[in-house]
Amino acid sequence: MADKPSSNEAASLAATVKVRRARLDDIPAIYACQAAAYANYGPGGLCDERQLKMQIEAFPEGQLVATIGKQVVGYAMALIVHLNDDSPWYSYGEITGNGTFSTHDPAGDDLYGADMAVHPDFRGYGIAGKLYEGRMNILKRFNLRRMVAGGRIPGYREHAGRLSPEQYVEKVCREELKDPALSAHLKAGYQVKGIHMSYLRDEQSLNFATFLELENAAYRKSKRTIAASPMKRPVRKIRVCAAQYEMRSVASWEAFEHQVDFFVATAEQYHCHYLVFPELFTVQLFSMLDPEMKPVNAIIELAGMVDRYREMFIAKAKRSGLYIIGGSHPVRVGEGIRNVAHLFDPRGNVYTQDKLHVTPNERKEYGIQPGEGLKVFETSHARIAIQVCYDIEFPEPARLLTLAGAEVIFVPFSTDERKAYLRVRYTAQARAVENGIYTVLSGNVGNLPQVDNFLINYGQAAICTPSDFAFPTDGIAGTADFNSETVVISDLDLVVLQEAREMGSVRPLRDRRIDIYGLEAKKPVELIRLP
Repeated sequence: MADKPSSNEAASLAATVKVRRARLDDIPAIYACQAAAYANYGPGGLCDERQLKMQIEAFPEGQLVATIGKQVVGYAMALIVHLNDDSPWYSYGEITGNGTFSTHDPAGDDLYGADMAVHPDFRGYGIAGKLYEGRMNILKRFNLRRMVAGGRIPGYREHAGRLSPEQYVEKVCREELKDPALSAHLKAGYQVKGIHMSYLRDEQSLNFATFLELENAAYRKSKRTIAASPMKRPVRKIRVCAAQYEMRSVASWEAFEHQVDFFVATAEQYHCHYLVFPELFTVQLFSMLDPEMKPVNAIIELAGMVDRYREMFIAKAKRSGLYIIGGSHPVRVGEGIRNVAHLFDPRGNVYTQDKLHVTPNERKEYGIQPGEGLKVFETSHARIAIQVCYDIEFPEPARLLTLAGAEVIFVPFSTDERKAYLRVRYTAQARAVENGIYTVLSGNVGNLPQVDNFLINYGQAAICTPSDFAFPTDGIAGTADFNSETVVISDLDLVVLQEAREMGSVRPLRDRRIDIYGLEAKKPVELIRLP
């Protein structure tokens, strides 16, 4: 809409707003409205059309659209659940089945408002109020005990540091401050029951959200028999395996692949979900090349094997059912060579993460160029990211990845002596503590006499945790024996990780002073949802 209408025109426009059930043919319009309302989220933060279809099919009566004529100008999506009041608050993904509404339970007694939005061009015409009325009708029709929601607090960013989230919300509740989202929820009758972090990725709210409740005054318990048990936070544990890979001469690709098979078989034998290999462990294949070949030419030759490298790991991931972080491998991009980490999923898909920070030796000896972009991969078990060796020594990328939802950062590394290794180890431990995440390190050991820059390799595979009462005393979930070919395997509890961020002895993510300092991504972190 080009210009704001006059008050009379606005009243006339508001009178034409109709609220009805959403239909499958509304999905493109709902998505367009969502994208306009959450323009700062980007495609990775939105429910795609497939998820919207699943929501409508799961609970048709709970999905509403507001229309003016034939145009969808707002929507409200909801599902019925049965929440456990004694459980810590849930994330958006946990309550909604990652946006699919697979958790919809007709026997529940809570109407969960998953999302409501009004197109920016049509705000201020009472559309949100009419959608709230529609939700209240659902609440009464199904005789549900209450309506609950996770509410954004986008105005908090301007007050963060000077005010805690709790202090900010209290001021909004007392009408000393106005918040674009929370004030509207309070006006609709919601009460704030709690404040939680990492409900969903929301930069404006600094990932904080309110737990909102609106009781149904007409609820009649005697007329509703609850046949379901309360939803409890799911047990979210993953088992990770980090390879400690011995560099030794190989005479053929088959010998190289045989060594890789040892680690895949071990991870499979111990029922792991993820297996990570070291950085540039494929330089072991240099031993098949002319020993007089210059390093820069050898890396180009190795980059030419990228298709075979990918085909090998695609087959192994599909056969084993593992998510395999295949270390890193040189890849030609344009006229240059990048050091690229690869993630292989059990369906045969391949995803990549460039190494962003290149060491002086990589530039000088191999001509490797720095890569681009940060990515978070949402797998079926956890949200993971990859930082290659030197990248973990920079705190900013790890913080950006954490704020984008990463729970585990895998760190393929390659170091030649103890001081170099400890730079990676100590900074990986620091990233785990300051961000409340797990870091999983996989490195090379052994020697390659034919390769000048890999004559010796020093490393220790390790799995680092935050440092608090819920985690191991020294903040280490496991380490391998130094300089031997082996693995380290550990179970990582993602629910405990989230609870520690909320209730830990210290809470670095909650206590940031963005009024004094800030961190801004020049390019948005890309969220990739794996099928």
